[in-house]
Amino acid sequence: MAKAKADAVVAAAVELARAAAVEAAGLDQVGDHLGASVEADRVMTHLFACLHPGYIDWQWAVTLVRASRAKQATVTEVVLLPAAGALLAPPWVPWSARVAPGDVGPGMLMPTPDDDPRLQPGYTAGSDPKTALETVEIQAVVRELGLGRQRVLSPEGRDLAAERWLAATGPDTESARQAPAACSSCGYLIRLRGGLGACFGVCANQYSSFDGRVVSVGNGCGAHSDVVDDHREAQLPPPVWDTLTDDQSLFA
Repeated sequence: MAKAKADAVVAAAVELARAAAVEAAGLDQVGDHLGASVEADRVMTHLFACLHPGYIDWQWAVTLVRASRAKQATVTEVVLLPAAGALLAPPWVPWSARVAPGDVGPGMLMPTPDDDPRLQPGYTAGSDPKTALETVEIQAVVRELGLGRQRVLSPEGRDLAAERWLAATGPDTESARQAPAACSSCGYLIRLRGGLGACFGVCANQYSSFDGRVVSVGNGCGAHSDVVDDHREAQLPPPVWDTLTDDQSLFA
């Protein structure tokens, strides 16, 4: 297929293209003519600089065409297009992908999809027990076992949680490498229940940077319970006059 050649009439119609751009954008928004490109036979696009401060390095593109045997060009399209290095808006990201960990604050609601793969149906004592007494008995057992929730974590949900927690507090973190011992032997570790309890617990040391956080048993910090100070602070001597333990008074 032969390459289209520039049409002399269309190439020379710069002022026609400028007038179309000015009509679309305004006189103060159209700058210098930047050139033209051939689109097809007797079809060319003229480019003009955009002067709007919010559209840096954008260009007004005006496409002209000359009909066969016509002596004048005709405007077919006027658009604003970004050039190389133009200031562009960031790519659109759906809200479900924009939400980051910790974004849900007090008073905010984040609906969970009914097909969330992180969850699966829980056990709620059945839907059609035979008697009211059976309902009460079964629900009591359900509550005792910690069940009774409509949905619980699925294996995929547990795996995702474990991956996040290991990335934050795993044995390969800087804190764990510099710790005197692992959290698995620390007296401040409260193990989680269920399958995650084999690898994770909650730190209960108020002086640790992990206090109140889920940590892996391979994590560690400088506040390990086995780090014991050999020297205790000196005890205060007994008071000269003890009015707390003896039933005495200066005015007795």
